[in-house]
Amino acid sequence: MVGAENKNRAADDWQRGMAPKLFVDGLTKKYNSFLALDSISFSLNAGEISILTGLNGSGKTTLLSCITGLIRPTRSEVRIDAFDFYKDEIEYRKRLAFLPDSPRFYIELSAWEHLRFIAMSTKALDGFDQRAEDLLKSLELWHARHHYPHHYSRGMQLKLGLAMVLIHPFEVLLLDEPTSALDQEGLAVLVKTIRQLKNEGVSILMSTHDPQLAQDLGDRHFKISHDKLVEV
Repeated sequence: MVGAENKNRAADDWQRGMAPKLFVDGLTKKYNSFLALDSISFSLNAGEISILTGLNGSGKTTLLSCITGLIRPTRSEVRIDAFDFYKDEIEYRKRLAFLPDSPRFYIELSAWEHLRFIAMSTKALDGFDQRAEDLLKSLELWHARHHYPHHYSRGMQLKLGLAMVLIHPFEVLLLDEPTSALDQEGLAVLVKTIRQLKNEGVSILMSTHDPQLAQDLGDRHFKISHDKLVEV
């Protein structure tokens, strides 16, 4: 019922000319006979922070991975603006950014080279040097910009993952437990960045186990329980 309510809310927004930025309808994921996610439907609006909670193993990472295309759902309709993931994948991906809880890196690239590679692949090289310097300094990684990420601590790797997200433009941001390895200074930078992105109109969906962070940042709150998504 809640999935249907979210779907109806999104449909009403379309009719009023308030199209949601991200629209998910009927997202289902099965692993053989195991049902991980069952007909998940919801939408995110521009300039809105939505919090995703649930027990370990409830399906939060699976949901985010299905939206990004890292995991193929059994069935779903997913759009950013009017761009369907399966019909307009290039335009869809241009508008999406994802920070996993454990970012992956190329062994042969330094931190700086990672940022440049992302900027090149997303056609975001204009003003790259200054933007990359500002990002790395704000995340306290400037001194280690020529080091390889596999030599970084887990907290530094998470900060570099955030920098790789922020180096290119996007309209929807998915974050999977982004505070799990951050120190207090890193957490403060993340919170400031999320609030700034919200003010710029970015739609944000963040999973977290931190109730205080959820309360401080969340405009809307979703919970996955028994393979269903409910808005709480």
